[in-house]
Amino acid sequence: MWSKDELGARLTWISAHLGRAYNNSRNATLSDMDRQAHIEMPTGVWLSSYLWTLLAVLCLVILASKLAKPEGLRTFLDSISVKASKVKRALQEIERKTFHSLGVLVPLWYQTMTENLGFSEAFCIKVCWIVVTVVWTSEVLRLNFPMVQKAFMATPLGAVMREREQTQMTGTPFFVLGCTLSISLFVKEVAIASILFLILGDMTAALVGVSFGGEQVVVKLGRDRKKSVEGSLAMLIVCFIIGTTMFATVHLCEYAILVGAIVATLTELWSEDYLFGLNDNLTIPVFSALALTWAFQRTANCANCAPIA
Repeated sequence: MWSKDELGARLTWISAHLGRAYNNSRNATLSDMDRQAHIEMPTGVWLSSYLWTLLAVLCLVILASKLAKPEGLRTFLDSISVKASKVKRALQEIERKTFHSLGVLVPLWYQTMTENLGFSEAFCIKVCWIVVTVVWTSEVLRLNFPMVQKAFMATPLGAVMREREQTQMTGTPFFVLGCTLSISLFVKEVAIASILFLILGDMTAALVGVSFGGEQVVVKLGRDRKKSVEGSLAMLIVCFIIGTTMFATVHLCEYAILVGAIVATLTELWSEDYLFGLNDNLTIPVFSALALTWAFQRTANCANCAPIA
């Protein structure tokens, strides 16, 4: 018979080896699962470089539009065949959307915090939800207290606000909430892509729709027939270009990006009509991120399938 000390030592040895065997088995299983369902993503260095380049290009465009005189912008719009009746509204939309394009700072902040400054994604998510709380609270105060409304209208945000938004919620709270949900629910790269789809795709749809909508294709889209085919096609193309360049290093990315671009475009087209009136600043990043996740998973599974003999 073993003594109490010998028995304790042997039980400790057995439990340690069983635990090690379990961990090895679990790690092997997880490794197999990763190989079967691994979704390839661009490297952090590539993504950071891409976002900084994108911001630089947008800053140059914004600077050029701000430095240009109104007459110069009118001449430019006339040179690209924008009808005279649409020039005024096109100029207003350019003013609004150049400001909105600064939303690119959100994915750039997220990438820089996690890739370059060493903060965790969990920390960034907490910051995002704090911002959501502050923005939504500010919006409620603006709509209920004239003093807050007056102060808000004196800011740059007030200058680009539509007239109807002075008495109802703007798109900013929905934009912040949509970005936060994407960042919270999806992998970083997919969340960033979906936010870019919203910022650049929706911007392009608005600018092209206002400037050229209804000229080549008289059919109008959406329940209220306010959306143009030209604007929707422009958004689809821009989202596809943004996605394929961002995921340029990912094998078979075109298929997944096309699915995401189509879903983003359809969401922009019908979100407020058929999705309980939800603002597309909220729905575009969430639905396009869902579509990208599903599509990338499908392409990853196809890449790991054995070839047909």
